[in-house]
Amino acid sequence: MQNDGDGSPSVEDREYLLTCKRRVAQFVQKWVIAVRNVVFEDPVAVDFIEELASEVEADPELQEEASVMHHVLSQIARYQEDRNLHNGQKWKLPPNGQPICLFSGNPSATRTLIRPDDDIIFRVYCADHTYCTLRFPIAATAEMIKACASDKLQLNRAPDDLFLVEVKSNGERSVFKDNDVSVPTALSLNGRLFVSPKDHLDAMTPLPEQEAATEGLDIDIEVLSTKELAFHMTLFDWDLFWAVHEYELLYHTFGRHHFGKITANLDVFIRRFNEIQYWVVTEIVHTPSLSKRVSLLRKFIKLAAYCKEYQNLNAFFAIVMGLSNNAVSRLMQTWDKIPSKFRKIFTEFEALIDPSRNHRAYRMFVGKLQPPLIPFMPLLLKDMTFAHEGNKTSLDGLVNFEKMHMMAQTMRTIRFCRSRHLVLDPPTPKSEGEVRSYISCFRTIDNQRVLTAMSHKLEQSRRA
Repeated sequence: MQNDGDGSPSVEDREYLLTCKRRVAQFVQKWVIAVRNVVFEDPVAVDFIEELASEVEADPELQEEASVMHHVLSQIARYQEDRNLHNGQKWKLPPNGQPICLFSGNPSATRTLIRPDDDIIFRVYCADHTYCTLRFPIAATAEMIKACASDKLQLNRAPDDLFLVEVKSNGERSVFKDNDVSVPTALSLNGRLFVSPKDHLDAMTPLPEQEAATEGLDIDIEVLSTKELAFHMTLFDWDLFWAVHEYELLYHTFGRHHFGKITANLDVFIRRFNEIQYWVVTEIVHTPSLSKRVSLLRKFIKLAAYCKEYQNLNAFFAIVMGLSNNAVSRLMQTWDKIPSKFRKIFTEFEALIDPSRNHRAYRMFVGKLQPPLIPFMPLLLKDMTFAHEGNKTSLDGLVNFEKMHMMAQTMRTIRFCRSRHLVLDPPTPKSEGEVRSYISCFRTIDNQRVLTAMSHKLEQSRRA
């Protein structure tokens, strides 16, 4: 390095150093904006940012960069303050299939970010349907859960001889890898967690309660304002969507066991989509009166329209898919009594969610929207999976950046959808507290066989 004879850097070197510091400060700002809490949770990254901030603030020629770094430090401080505020947070997975909720006893309590060191309380069953209740950090591995459950249930088997398995309401079984994390949040709506020796896997059967509906508030949906339902559903879903970090899509796509990182917030948001979809079907097949079913069908079509208006496209898709479910679509006596205006609207909705040509209709529609909006998450996950499985991660020992750009585009879509805060004009409140409690805990059956059987009891045969 050149100097001016007195030991200080030359003008050229000084300008070069300033330029480097400016670029690093600008990079850090963009890095923090893009990655957020993943940076804030890394002590090495935080130490680096604090050291850089000290260097920049000590230089009078870097006032603008000092202001940038001050803003970054304030973001870190706010995040750490929020983390300390919610330190020791406990979640609960109720045994009756209700949504994961804060362990406050209040299902409509304000939701917050699910963090790796948060605790979750849940049940683990064995083949004879006896169970134990466990409490573990969200980031606990399947191996840890399996070991503790087998000890409490006194299975007396070697760890290598045991599996941690989800048994779904239809009897389907899904085995977790030992290094999987955030296992309880990954369960399906009416799924249950079992621990079983290898030779007992085929003996595991669903609990009788799994074929019944999850518990929800016993409210006649007809008395609730449709627009108010859509409004509060959108606020609730936005909170869930806001909590999902873009990296969770990567962990979900590549496999959580490769990273040891949780996908709990994404799991809960996906679960919400399924919950809305099966809530629609469950409510309709639980309605024996033809006239009430017709009224309910109209209400759900109106609800889908309001969700579309509020740009809650995740809920919009879920409602329309629920109405397209075979247990509902076969109820021809019910559909025949729907006014032609509503049938036309529903036909337009079906065209919008049509999966042909890679969901072209939906992609063209959503491409014209401005944020904030809640996108159809299953399609974004499908895009990530297609990019991952259809392209190699490395080519000739080099990173396949084309694949990385494809996956980054999906993550940028998530960021775009949330680039503005959600601000909605509330409808005239009629029963706000009741609606908020109702939408946070829907009654659902997710066993298609049970739903179809209930549908056949309502209307015996399909019209020719």
